[in-house]
Amino acid sequence: MLKRRTILSSVPTAILAAGLAARARAADLPAEDAAAIAREAFIYGFPMVMNYGVIYEYFIDTASSQYKAPFNQIYNTARVYTSEDTTVVTPNSDTPYSFVAMDLRAEPFVFCNPDIEKSRYFSVQLVDMYTFNFGYIGSRATGNGPGCFLIAGPAWQGETPPGITKVFRCETDFALAIVRTQLFNPADLENVTRIQAGYRAEPLSRFLNTAAPPAAPEVAWPKIDKRLAEENPFGTLNFLLQFCPPAGPAAVEAPLRARFAQIGVEAGKPFPPGKLTPRQQAALEEGAKRGISAIRQRVETLGTNQNGWRVATHGFGDRQMNAGDWTLRAAAAMAGIYGNDAAEALYPMLATDSDGGKPDCAANRYTLTFPADGLPPANAFWSVTMYDAKTQLLVANPINRYLINAPMLPDLRRNADGSVTLYIQNASPGADRESNWLPAPAGPVFVVMRIYWPKEAALDGTWQPPAVRRAI
Repeated sequence: MLKRRTILSSVPTAILAAGLAARARAADLPAEDAAAIAREAFIYGFPMVMNYGVIYEYFIDTASSQYKAPFNQIYNTARVYTSEDTTVVTPNSDTPYSFVAMDLRAEPFVFCNPDIEKSRYFSVQLVDMYTFNFGYIGSRATGNGPGCFLIAGPAWQGETPPGITKVFRCETDFALAIVRTQLFNPADLENVTRIQAGYRAEPLSRFLNTAAPPAAPEVAWPKIDKRLAEENPFGTLNFLLQFCPPAGPAAVEAPLRARFAQIGVEAGKPFPPGKLTPRQQAALEEGAKRGISAIRQRVETLGTNQNGWRVATHGFGDRQMNAGDWTLRAAAAMAGIYGNDAAEALYPMLATDSDGGKPDCAANRYTLTFPADGLPPANAFWSVTMYDAKTQLLVANPINRYLINAPMLPDLRRNADGSVTLYIQNASPGADRESNWLPAPAGPVFVVMRIYWPKEAALDGTWQPPAVRRAI
């Protein structure tokens, strides 16, 4: 799970400058109706604006310290994320990432993976501009053998070309591929970089060695950052909607888009389109406040409570999984944008300790004990990762350890009954227990368990994560 530092975290007075549409039909709307539509549009657009913030910083703004590569070019991160990585929060530190931002307007894109040993997990998560996961390549979905896969935009009507294993159809003109390649231990990094070097990502014409079609028009990408996103989220949404045609599966959004148009939220249009009245300004402010509040409330109730962990099998997925629940989609993005489908990875998130308290390592020490026969049931592997709850970033610590995961099991100390106890605390638990120490900040903590390619026992609740207990 990746989580972009939330750029729509509040609704400051400056958002009033974004305003409601000063057009006849908007002027006729009762204030409460306008506020209700603004709330709905804010919730609907929240994950899309967050997604654009990542795309802008990673693939558009070459001056960004986090810039990766231009569109249609793969970028390999030949390391796991550490506390030095601060643009995207709640990243995993198990799998070095590779990224491709794909422009699908002129022609489809092809991603190829090399033959990868069966013991190593990898996945390619395909994400559209709505933040729906519209397809998977990898160990679970397509296997570890070599393959080439076509990613086609909404306008493409061609036949499956030779050499293509499978076609994935994207509802939007741009898409993101997030590639995770398992790292077993630090000495394994050379093997991971060799695999990454074998990934291929290129337009279809280059893959087929044919003439390229005419290039799509250049896009004037608007700058975005936390301040700009908060000042004019609807303006950003209008810009993005022009690349999200309400056709095919997205045709179900036509009534929604028509409703948004009543307040000036329309694909490719400026926002606001005219001068605002005080009533329109007040309606927008109220609607946006209601929207961000609804998203935050939904985050608190994502999934079910299992021994103090919030476990959600819904929230991340495709359009069918979302089923028009835009608040669920927005809450999933706020909790951790680019989360995988539950079938690919399950994310128990620690909410409370066994006493019902919020975990805080300023004054407390905690333990997490897995019974000998109760390790997280994964077809691939599992991990437990520490974040600072205030920032949701990885925590710098004296032993440079951000997680404990399944590949570390041979080095972990087991209890007499075969169980494994992890020590979650700020200071070292002592040399004899340090192998099992998950270093924590001296303050509130946010702990995320990841179960990659979970077994059915994890998905149906037969297995549940054990409670985190205060150490005496």
